[in-house]
Amino acid sequence: MPTTLEYRDGDERAPGMFFLREALDCENLGVTVVDVDPNWTGMDHDHAADDHEEVYVLVGGGAVLTVEGDHYPMKEGTAVRVEPGATRQLVAGDDGATLVVAGAP
Repeated sequence: MPTTLEYRDGDERAPGMFFLREALDCENLGVTVVDVDPNWTGMDHDHAADDHEEVYVLVGGGAVLTVEGDHYPMKEGTAVRVEPGATRQLVAGDDGATLVVAGAP
């Protein structure tokens, strides 16, 4: 049987960042919705320790994803895969941004 929820009912670990793994009972997949204000800046991080790759999909607004110092402008519909050991940082555009981030080992 599928598990459903409104993403804003997920675990809001930071303003605008809703973690859905536990709420959806996922066993092998992490899902986060990032729904943030204009010019929001996420933390610089990697997932080397847990061998966790991620795919960022921009569904609204605009953003720039910086991976290992290289900037990847994102418009609606853009998807970017980031390998586990690469450092990444997300910055929302002037209109804010809504992204779905999926990750798994």
